[in-house]
Amino acid sequence: MFERFTTSARQVVKGAVKYADGTGSGSGSGTVGEAELLLALLDRTGTPAADVLAALGAAGRRAAIERDLAAVRRRGGISAADAKALAGLGIDVEEVVARVERVHGPGALAEPADTPRRRGRPLRRPFAREAKSVLERSLRISLGRGDKYIGDEHLLLALTARPGVAAHVLADHGVTYVQVEQALASRRAEAG
Repeated sequence: MFERFTTSARQVVKGAVKYADGTGSGSGSGTVGEAELLLALLDRTGTPAADVLAALGAAGRRAAIERDLAAVRRRGGISAADAKALAGLGIDVEEVVARVERVHGPGALAEPADTPRRRGRPLRRPFAREAKSVLERSLRISLGRGDKYIGDEHLLLALTARPGVAAHVLADHGVTYVQVEQALASRRAEAG
Protein backbone atom coordinates (compact mmCIF):
# COMPACT_ATOMS: atom_id res chain seq x y z
CA MET A 1 0.00 0.00 0.00
CA PHE A 2 2.74 2.49 0.90
CA GLU A 3 4.26 2.24 -2.56
CA ARG A 4 1.13 4.06 -3.79
CA PHE A 5 1.70 7.02 -1.44
CA THR A 6 2.74 10.27 -3.08
CA THR A 7 5.64 12.22 -1.62
CA SER A 8 3.17 14.53 0.06
CA ALA A 9 1.24 11.66 1.66
CA ARG A 10 4.51 10.18 2.91
CA GLN A 11 5.40 13.56 4.39
CA VAL A 12 2.07 13.59 6.23
CA VAL A 13 2.81 10.20 7.75
CA LYS A 14 6.34 11.29 8.72
CA GLY A 15 4.95 14.49 10.19
CA ALA A 16 2.41 12.51 12.19
CA VAL A 17 5.24 10.43 13.64
CA LYS A 18 7.03 13.64 14.67
CA TYR A 19 3.89 14.87 16.41
CA ALA A 20 3.58 11.52 18.20
CA ASP A 21 7.11 11.69 19.55
CA GLY A 22 6.76 15.35 20.53
CA THR A 23 9.23 16.82 18.04
CA GLY A 24 6.45 18.31 15.91
CA SER A 25 5.34 20.57 18.81
CA GLY A 26 2.56 18.13 19.62
CA SER A 27 1.82 16.46 22.93
CA GLY A 28 4.13 13.55 22.29
CA SER A 29 1.53 10.87 22.94
CA GLY A 30 3.91 8.20 21.66
CA THR A 31 1.28 6.80 19.30
CA VAL A 32 0.28 8.03 15.87
CA GLY A 33 -3.46 8.65 15.82
CA GLU A 34 -5.98 10.71 13.91
CA ALA A 35 -4.97 13.91 15.70
CA GLU A 36 -1.34 13.55 14.64
CA LEU A 37 -2.36 12.85 11.04
CA LEU A 38 -4.58 15.93 11.02
CA LEU A 39 -1.85 18.17 12.46
CA ALA A 40 0.59 16.89 9.85
CA LEU A 41 -1.97 17.60 7.11
CA LEU A 42 -2.35 21.14 8.42
CA ASP A 43 1.43 21.58 8.06
CA ARG A 44 1.33 20.97 4.31
CA THR A 45 1.35 23.75 1.73
CA GLY A 46 0.81 23.63 -2.01
CA THR A 47 -0.75 20.16 -2.02
CA PRO A 48 -4.32 19.12 -2.84
CA ALA A 49 -5.25 18.65 0.84
CA ALA A 50 -3.53 21.89 1.86
CA ASP A 51 -5.39 23.79 -0.85
CA VAL A 52 -8.72 22.28 0.23
CA LEU A 53 -8.09 23.01 3.92
CA ALA A 54 -7.18 26.58 3.01
CA ALA A 55 -10.24 26.99 0.78
CA LEU A 56 -12.50 25.73 3.58
CA GLY A 57 -10.85 28.03 6.12
CA ALA A 58 -9.31 25.33 8.31
CA ALA A 59 -5.73 26.39 7.62
CA GLY A 60 -6.50 29.81 9.09
CA ARG A 61 -7.97 28.20 12.21
CA ARG A 62 -5.03 25.93 12.95
CA ALA A 63 -4.50 27.25 16.49
CA ALA A 64 -8.17 26.65 17.35
CA ILE A 65 -8.04 23.17 15.81
CA GLU A 66 -4.93 22.35 17.86
CA ARG A 67 -6.68 23.57 21.03
CA ASP A 68 -9.73 21.44 20.21
CA LEU A 69 -7.57 18.36 19.60
CA ALA A 70 -5.77 18.98 22.93
CA ALA A 71 -9.15 19.32 24.68
CA VAL A 72 -10.31 16.01 23.19
CA ARG A 73 -7.06 14.36 24.33
CA ARG A 74 -7.51 15.87 27.84
CA ARG A 75 -11.04 14.44 27.97
CA GLY A 76 -9.74 10.99 27.13
CA GLY A 77 -10.99 11.04 23.52
CA ILE A 78 -14.43 12.48 24.16
CA SER A 79 -15.24 15.00 21.43
CA ALA A 80 -17.08 18.26 21.99
CA ALA A 81 -20.15 16.73 20.31
CA ASP A 82 -19.99 13.73 22.65
CA ALA A 83 -19.57 16.01 25.67
CA LYS A 84 -22.62 17.99 24.56
CA ALA A 85 -24.65 14.78 24.17
CA LEU A 86 -23.58 13.62 27.62
CA ALA A 87 -24.52 17.02 29.05
CA GLY A 88 -28.02 16.37 27.72
CA LEU A 89 -28.05 13.30 29.96
CA GLY A 90 -26.89 15.34 32.95
CA ILE A 91 -23.21 14.34 32.76
CA ASP A 92 -20.78 17.27 32.91
CA VAL A 93 -17.68 15.88 31.21
CA GLU A 94 -15.56 18.90 32.17
CA GLU A 95 -16.45 18.36 35.83
CA VAL A 96 -15.58 14.66 35.59
CA VAL A 97 -12.24 15.50 33.95
CA ALA A 98 -11.53 18.17 36.59
CA ARG A 99 -12.24 15.69 39.41
CA VAL A 100 -10.00 13.05 37.86
CA GLU A 101 -7.22 15.61 37.37
CA ARG A 102 -7.53 16.83 40.99
CA VAL A 103 -6.91 13.29 42.19
CA HIS A 104 -4.50 11.96 39.53
CA GLY A 105 -2.91 15.11 38.09
CA PRO A 106 -3.29 17.13 34.90
CA GLY A 107 -3.83 15.12 31.74
CA ALA A 108 -4.67 11.94 33.65
CA LEU A 109 -7.23 10.89 31.04
CA ALA A 110 -4.96 11.68 28.09
CA GLU A 111 -3.17 8.85 26.35
CA PRO A 112 0.08 7.90 28.09
CA ALA A 113 3.16 9.55 26.65
CA ASP A 114 5.51 6.70 27.45
CA THR A 115 7.26 5.50 24.33
CA PRO A 116 8.93 2.11 24.05
CA ARG A 117 12.71 2.43 23.92
CA ARG A 118 15.62 0.24 23.00
CA ARG A 119 19.06 1.19 24.34
CA GLY A 120 18.09 4.82 24.79
CA ARG A 121 16.58 5.18 21.31
CA PRO A 122 12.86 5.33 20.73
CA LEU A 123 11.40 2.45 18.80
CA ARG A 124 9.32 3.02 15.69
CA ARG A 125 6.12 4.82 16.65
CA PRO A 126 3.14 2.53 16.84
CA PHE A 127 0.09 3.48 14.84
CA ALA A 128 -3.17 3.46 16.79
CA ARG A 129 -6.02 1.40 15.40
CA GLU A 130 -7.83 4.52 14.19
CA ALA A 131 -4.74 5.75 12.32
CA LYS A 132 -4.33 2.37 10.63
CA SER A 133 -8.00 2.55 9.70
CA VAL A 134 -7.48 5.99 8.14
CA LEU A 135 -4.57 4.68 6.05
CA GLU A 136 -6.60 1.68 4.88
CA ARG A 137 -9.61 3.89 4.15
CA SER A 138 -7.40 6.23 2.11
CA LEU A 139 -6.53 3.28 -0.13
CA ARG A 140 -10.20 2.36 -0.58
CA ILE A 141 -11.08 6.00 -1.34
CA SER A 142 -8.26 6.24 -3.86
CA LEU A 143 -9.38 3.06 -5.62
CA GLY A 144 -13.02 4.21 -5.53
CA ARG A 145 -12.06 7.46 -7.22
CA GLY A 146 -10.09 5.61 -9.89
CA ASP A 147 -6.74 7.06 -8.76
CA LYS A 148 -3.59 5.00 -9.05
CA TYR A 149 -1.93 6.75 -6.10
CA ILE A 150 -2.70 7.75 -2.53
CA GLY A 151 -2.22 11.46 -2.02
CA ASP A 152 -2.70 13.70 0.97
CA GLU A 153 -6.18 14.48 -0.35
CA HIS A 154 -7.09 10.81 0.13
CA LEU A 155 -5.83 11.00 3.72
CA LEU A 156 -7.99 14.08 4.31
CA LEU A 157 -11.02 12.35 2.82
CA ALA A 158 -10.33 9.28 4.97
CA LEU A 159 -10.11 11.43 8.12
CA THR A 160 -13.48 13.02 7.40
CA ALA A 161 -15.25 9.91 6.06
CA ARG A 162 -16.03 8.26 9.42
CA PRO A 163 -16.74 9.53 12.92
CA GLY A 164 -13.59 10.07 14.91
CA VAL A 165 -11.59 12.72 16.71
CA ALA A 166 -10.34 14.40 13.52
CA ALA A 167 -13.72 14.28 11.78
CA HIS A 168 -15.50 15.79 14.80
CA VAL A 169 -12.94 18.56 15.27
CA LEU A 170 -12.90 19.38 11.56
CA ALA A 171 -16.72 19.40 11.44
CA ASP A 172 -16.72 21.83 14.38
CA HIS A 173 -14.61 24.06 12.12
CA GLY A 174 -16.84 23.66 9.09
CA VAL A 175 -14.89 20.94 7.27
CA THR A 176 -16.90 17.83 6.41
CA TYR A 177 -16.44 14.94 4.00
CA VAL A 178 -18.99 16.42 1.58
CA GLN A 179 -17.26 19.81 1.61
CA VAL A 180 -13.85 18.21 1.03
CA GLU A 181 -15.27 16.18 -1.88
CA GLN A 182 -16.83 19.32 -3.40
CA ALA A 183 -13.63 21.33 -2.99
CA LEU A 184 -11.59 18.56 -4.61
CA ALA A 185 -14.07 18.34 -7.50
CA SER A 186 -13.84 22.10 -8.01
CA ARG A 187 -10.06 21.90 -7.89
CA ARG A 188 -10.04 19.14 -10.53
CA ALA A 189 -12.46 21.07 -12.75
CA GLU A 190 -10.24 24.17 -12.58
CA ALA A 191 -7.12 22.12 -13.37
CA GLY A 192 -8.53 20.83 -16.50
